[in-house]
Amino acid sequence: MMHKLSDLEERQRVLQERAAQERAEVAVHFEAIEKPLSWADKGIDAFNFVKGNPLIWTSAFAMLAHFKPKIASKILTVGWGTMKLLKSAKTLL
Repeated sequence: MMHKLSDLEERQRVLQERAAQERAEVAVHFEAIEKPLSWADKGIDAFNFVKGNPLIWTSAFAMLAHFKPKIASKILTVGWGTMKLLKSAKTLL
């Protein structure tokens, strides 16, 4: 039993070393795109933050409507049409 346990521990050590080596090899290939991926991750986090806090984008639209009413009305028209289109597409699927 003790011999079997030592064999298993040796096998585990070998596999852990091999996994560490393979992780290092894969990391070398991703160094070039690490920075763009981090920026994309930050952008997704920011989008999720704004999506989860409707007060932020509601306030931003209210300020836009106050200072630039023509642009706000165009955005509202396009947004309303998009919402109607998405709802109709959702019912078709």
